[in-house]
Amino acid sequence: MKHLKLLFIFFLFSFGITYAQKRESGNLVLENIPTPVLAIQERMDQYHNVRAASLADWDVTGKSILISTRFGDVNQIHKVSFPGGDRQQITFEKEPVSNASVCPNPSNQGFIFLRDVGGNENYQLYYFDLASSQKHLLTDGKSRHGSLTWNHKGDKYLYTSNQRSTGDLDIYEAQLNDPFKSRMIFQGKGGGWQIGDWSADAQQILVQEYISINESRLYLLNIKGTMEAFNPSKKQIAYSNAQFSKDGKGFFFLSDEDSEFMQLRFYEFSTKKITNLTQKINWDVDNFELSQSGKWIAFTINEGGYSKLYILDKQNNHYQSIGNIPNGVIGSMRFNPDNERLALTINSATIPSDVFVVNIQSGKLDRWTFSETGGLNVSGFTEPTLIEYPTFDKVNGKSRMIPAFLFTPKNVSGKVPVILSIHGGPEGQSLPTFNSLIQFWVNEMKIAVLVPNVRGSSGYGKTYLKLDNGVLRENSVKDIGALLDWIEKQPNLDAQRVSVYGGSYGGYMSLACMTHFNARLRCGIDLFGISNFVTFLKNTSPYRQDLRRAEYGDERDPKMNLHLEQISPLTNIKNITKPMLVFQGKNDPRVPISESEQMVNALKNNSSSVWYIMAKDEGHGITKKANRDQVNVAIAQFLEKFLIGELPK
Repeated sequence: MKHLKLLFIFFLFSFGITYAQKRESGNLVLENIPTPVLAIQERMDQYHNVRAASLADWDVTGKSILISTRFGDVNQIHKVSFPGGDRQQITFEKEPVSNASVCPNPSNQGFIFLRDVGGNENYQLYYFDLASSQKHLLTDGKSRHGSLTWNHKGDKYLYTSNQRSTGDLDIYEAQLNDPFKSRMIFQGKGGGWQIGDWSADAQQILVQEYISINESRLYLLNIKGTMEAFNPSKKQIAYSNAQFSKDGKGFFFLSDEDSEFMQLRFYEFSTKKITNLTQKINWDVDNFELSQSGKWIAFTINEGGYSKLYILDKQNNHYQSIGNIPNGVIGSMRFNPDNERLALTINSATIPSDVFVVNIQSGKLDRWTFSETGGLNVSGFTEPTLIEYPTFDKVNGKSRMIPAFLFTPKNVSGKVPVILSIHGGPEGQSLPTFNSLIQFWVNEMKIAVLVPNVRGSSGYGKTYLKLDNGVLRENSVKDIGALLDWIEKQPNLDAQRVSVYGGSYGGYMSLACMTHFNARLRCGIDLFGISNFVTFLKNTSPYRQDLRRAEYGDERDPKMNLHLEQISPLTNIKNITKPMLVFQGKNDPRVPISESEQMVNALKNNSSSVWYIMAKDEGHGITKKANRDQVNVAIAQFLEKFLIGELPK
């Protein structure tokens, strides 16, 4: 570390020589980004070569699992045949492939996967035939597709598409052996339509209409096209993850009706009765999976960001926890056809995600994948501490408390610099999952990282979720101001060296914090963030516009337009005098490139120091390793110069 530090110092003194105004490197266009320092690149290489594996599906025999992992530049589908077995790569695409849905027909050895181009999110469906190792395009090659759902026979499937209208999602039925003779069975209005499940007799479809994080609707759609609303109500209710029971007597779903939290419920067709199966659990049920026999239901709860796994016996509706699961976050889950084993993705702050299989009867847990950590010793990774800090307003006469995860460097004396890493969404939630960039900051650069879940985050009840809606938007920014107050009181954190970092809505938060707390921050990093809410709402993809208006407000209303302009970072650009680093994907369909470009141009006009990176082959995020590696090195050099560097005289 001492050697690395000396090379950082050399980098600072030689900055005038290595600094480049504008250049290209691979698919990146770099403006005011210095030439990479070799010592930083070499040290980060290990962190960049940390791998992760996530569950896609069991194969149709139940003997092997399909996973998504990366051995080249992007994630691809691999097969693993036993615990700890070799990973056999199946897809070899230039773009990421992170999902695979296996055909349930044993005579069809294959799966459907989704893939876009350059991060444009116009996902196409492909069928991969395992017998011939060939893929076949199933869709039009240009529109956006999703919500893939097989019928039980495995000869037909459903999907959503905006091929009729870019702003609307419709539902189509297609046959595997003749995919281009697809049939529209439902014409939707808006971009919030999702398919939940297809009944065993292939006559009924559970359909969800997403309006906002606080409200959605559930419908029963007949295959002939007639639709019936489920549980129509004037109340604002959120629904999620509806699935038919295996016996066809009803369906399971998640809902927050008359509750602060999403709970697992069952609707019985014959009695029209809704039963709340998890009423005693005061946390969100965030996912569930049915065994093929219908006897078992696996579900996870989000307990302050950590996942807890439960198994429910449908015969008596009793459930019990599975206690030997590593402490972390559980992702996708799939029951084996034997109905006794459950495959699941587990991710923790110190272990990258891997796939495990638990026997629900014995509780025995087998680890099927062992993802490499770039040669780094996992015992050296830093586990976060869950803290709470008081903010500006009160609840029942007491200060409202905001949860946050704190990563603290080991073996340091004195006060350390701090990065505030703010999640996107805005209704997202920062979870204690592995992040190689955070581990590098903490372990190699000796920077503390605070990851807050400010108001408006999910996971803490719907009241908390709604606290930043509409005109309350900037109250979440005030929560960061309160966090800066908290930092000033900590003996080991340097309140004079604080930076803010975020992507997407977190990028907006980074920019907003720089406009509000410029004097208290050393620098800021904005990844594909919203710079002006009005231009964002006008220019985001048509299918997303109404969905985002439900969260941020409708810019077509004059009063709301004025409010959105007033709180936009671009309007308050004069307040930003500290250095900024901005990253943007050229093909981003969510936060268009214009949001970052107008911010960068305004910062230049404001005589602010700004480093800008644009990726020609990325969208809303950084999915390609070659790009991510270069961006992370630039971020490290930016932080070394502007956060860790000497305080100005």
